[in-house]
Amino acid sequence: MVKLARPRLINLALQGGGAHGAFSWGVLDRLLEDPTIQIEAITGASAGAMNAVALADGLAQCCREDARITLRKFWEGVCDAARSSPLQRTPFEKMFGGGWNLDNSPTYAWFDLMSRLVSPYQINPLNINPLRDLVENLIDFDRVRKSDVKLFLSATNVETGRTRVFRNEELTPDHVMASACLPFMYQAVEIEGVAYWDGGYMGNPPLWPLFDHSASDDVVIVQINPIKRPGKPQSARDILNRLNEITFNASLLRELRAVDFVSRLLEEGRLEGTGYRRVLTHMIEDEATLSALGASSKMNAERGFIDMLFHRGRTVADIWLMANSSKIGQESTIDIRKLFMGEEDALDGYRITRPATYKRAQKEA
Repeated sequence: MVKLARPRLINLALQGGGAHGAFSWGVLDRLLEDPTIQIEAITGASAGAMNAVALADGLAQCCREDARITLRKFWEGVCDAARSSPLQRTPFEKMFGGGWNLDNSPTYAWFDLMSRLVSPYQINPLNINPLRDLVENLIDFDRVRKSDVKLFLSATNVETGRTRVFRNEELTPDHVMASACLPFMYQAVEIEGVAYWDGGYMGNPPLWPLFDHSASDDVVIVQINPIKRPGKPQSARDILNRLNEITFNASLLRELRAVDFVSRLLEEGRLEGTGYRRVLTHMIEDEATLSALGASSKMNAERGFIDMLFHRGRTVADIWLMANSSKIGQESTIDIRKLFMGEEDALDGYRITRPATYKRAQKEA
């Protein structure tokens, strides 16, 4: 008699990052192939929010294969919409291979300059956004609202600067577009009279909803914004690119610092009986590939680029599963402390192999 592998219940944390979200698509596609991986909840921002609703809609239809099909349809729709976009690599770069960045595109350079001089209320008064049409036409939000997969999509309140997290029962296309609203490209999305910008600014993605609203201890972060980038940027564009990465990682790093801090207190026996719960932290990332890409490539939705990111995501997820699937439910697989410290500063021989912990959030999503 064949013994079935035990189910592994996980939560997903999906970062935003424009076209780089296709990397997360590849990761999700590979995870969906593993019948022992069960997804309880997803927290996402921007492109992560779009991946999240596509995944939840697909799973609510029937099975994992439906989720894979819905995700593929979404990203194929992104590629189709990009065919008419003026933001393209030059013909020379397409022909001879000049990388995936748009830095040498005259149209991108013009757009980059104009975004600092003219607001979207002036340059795009009709607030045209092809992605909204794609989301509305592809995603059945009635199914998403009833999905068994819990969703937590973040957006940034323009007036307060605080994160707002939207849950399944309230989700509409407006909530997804609010989570993905880059303020230099699109007008703020108003929901019940409140204006919102991209969730990546203040929660990319937020982890705390998972600690209070899910049973699984395992949080798998799909990281698409490089945390570390060697060297000192010196050109204006490189400086802006690095600032963009730092900004979109800041909120996640703050929460990971808290996880590490509370973990150490619990390990020292100082938090017994205080209502803290364990959190097992994992990360699927490909810093080598994604750090080689500039910020401009996040606006490049050419099919070849999207396909490359998809296959990289699948490959990295496959490697991660082979190395770590048996540790799900048992221990963390990232060393949070070394994430913030250079190896030369780390305690000798110290690695986080015991469960990380975090107090149940007292906030309402």
